[in-house]
Amino acid sequence: MVVSVGRPARRSSQSSKQDAHRTGDDSIAGLGARKAAAKLLAAVIDARTSLDGLTDHEHGHPQFRALDMRDRALVRAILVTALRYRRTIDNLISARLERALPANATALAHILHVAAAQILFLDIPDSAAVDLAVTHAKTDSRTARFSGLVNGVLRSLARGKAEELPAMLADTQDAPEWFRSRLVSAYSDRTAGRILAAHRLETPVDFSVKSDPQAWAERLGGIVLPTGSVRVERLAANVPDLAGFEEGAWWVQDAAASLPARLLGDLSGLHVADLCAAPGGKTAQLALAGANVTALDSSKNRLARLEKNLRRLGLSAETVHADIFQFEPPALFDAVLLDAPCSSTGTVRRHPDVPWTKSPADIEKLADLQRRMLGRAVSMVKPGGRVVFSNCSLDPLEGEMLYERFLTDEPAVENDPLRPGEIAGTDDFLTPQGTLRTTPADMDLGRPEISGLDGFFAARLRRTD
Repeated sequence: MVVSVGRPARRSSQSSKQDAHRTGDDSIAGLGARKAAAKLLAAVIDARTSLDGLTDHEHGHPQFRALDMRDRALVRAILVTALRYRRTIDNLISARLERALPANATALAHILHVAAAQILFLDIPDSAAVDLAVTHAKTDSRTARFSGLVNGVLRSLARGKAEELPAMLADTQDAPEWFRSRLVSAYSDRTAGRILAAHRLETPVDFSVKSDPQAWAERLGGIVLPTGSVRVERLAANVPDLAGFEEGAWWVQDAAASLPARLLGDLSGLHVADLCAAPGGKTAQLALAGANVTALDSSKNRLARLEKNLRRLGLSAETVHADIFQFEPPALFDAVLLDAPCSSTGTVRRHPDVPWTKSPADIEKLADLQRRMLGRAVSMVKPGGRVVFSNCSLDPLEGEMLYERFLTDEPAVENDPLRPGEIAGTDDFLTPQGTLRTTPADMDLGRPEISGLDGFFAARLRRTD
């Protein structure tokens, strides 16, 4: 079925007012959630706003916070799905249109994407998704005249999904072109394809445990990874309700994110700075390893969250609210960990908004910031002391290329390569330079749903002067 995008015939203003009155009632079950989903999808795609910020339960978008917890969960599921499969959804909708939607018809496009995500991928009756989308269109002055188009496109989509969806998934890579092309350039077409395929999947949950990973894997219903983290494919309850949470036996931390702190080696009794420390997973690792930790962060709210996490875990660190470029330590540190702010392109599997809210220009700006932060980190460590630089970007401009240029430009540092066998389970991630590089295509555990890691880069150097 091909639907025309032409302007429908206008009805009388009285008829339009009556329809608005009949269909504009937000007490219609589920309508408020769909309106919120479309509003937030617009904020992500059109305004490049972080999905996590929009769906924060305390500080998120007002339309999201006005929903009950069940509808909030539904909205989050719709948005994550719509973003994970954005290109696939767009192609299936476009195939049903006589011509492309007008460039300014963004509100209409978002209504269609929200409904299509439910029809194609979520356990929601097709009829409910279609009817609510049509009602939504009628209640918005920007889209009311397109309600017939919404109905036709979505009903056609529901009828054809069983036959068309598998083929479209096989032929589509769900990412903006700028992001896909940079992955291909960095990792080859084959590896880029595997990374993008992983991005479509829900992320398993990894735990860093204080002791006895095997016992906690059994209690939480997971497995022990080669790196020592515990991985659970699906949680049986909310994180605070899981065994071990109240007593501080573990914390949630992606397996890749747990590796940089371990590059510092034996930390017993050493004074270590964790720069950009919040929310505190790496701070907890350093404290557990016996270091005297100074945890620095520029955000008061994030630092408060770090302190709360440390209290639950029964660990301690000195916390400092300061900008890295303004902070002057009273004495140089024995070691420094800098997990720098980045584009977060290594976390797309759990944050599918990232490719749609970032750009190559953002990556260039962040790489420049990271380069300056690394120079500052080196200035805080004693001669002979180690610095570990890491971030959760897949882009070499923020990782391998930045690090190589830094070593060339800074005479007072030298590469301190990681050796094979030094850290359990990491040999497959070692580069020829002795740095670490992980991607969502790594750590194949037999099933895609349980395999993979966040994309991470980590390098270790020493101050020589």
